[in-house]
Amino acid sequence: MSAEPPGPADHAHGPGNDAAAREAAGTVLVRVRSGLITEESVYGIVLVSGMIVVAGGYGATSWETFLGVIGTVIVFWAAHVYAGTVAGHGVLEGDETTLGGAFHRAVGRSLGFLLAALLPCFVLLLGALKAIDDSVAMWTALWLGVVVLGVLGFSAFTVRGSSWPVRIAGALGTAAFGFAMIALKAIIH
Repeated sequence: MSAEPPGPADHAHGPGNDAAAREAAGTVLVRVRSGLITEESVYGIVLVSGMIVVAGGYGATSWETFLGVIGTVIVFWAAHVYAGTVAGHGVLEGDETTLGGAFHRAVGRSLGFLLAALLPCFVLLLGALKAIDDSVAMWTALWLGVVVLGVLGFSAFTVRGSSWPVRIAGALGTAAFGFAMIALKAIIH
């Protein structure tokens, strides 16, 4: 008996489908990477950490710090989106970028700014709700900032295919900004 060549339905569960799934997963990773592993994400965490340090210097509660951080992050994010939209809207001769296109690109680019602030703000909210002590909330949010910065640095070098020593150096270099904020808090207190 001769076997018939496989038809299109036979390939739906075959090796070609695995390659398509890997490609789709790679596309998702690139989108996540382009939204999270950005200078905006690093800047967002450093801004949040700086706000925590300043608030702690004034003896602010977790609730006051949470509100101040959220408000400041939203204003800085909106300003960043606005600046990105204006700067990206047809500034070069022959550039056909629409205002909507420039806005969409600016929002996508600055998404990491907002997302990077979520974890430290969540910890501050726990303190604001009295689930944890104010001091614990502030210090935990700062240390979480160090961890997030380290992960961002490590991820950035991993995506670029760097060696392990370079990835670790990138993580430590990026986390150093968080350590600097913790040192400032320790000096202020």
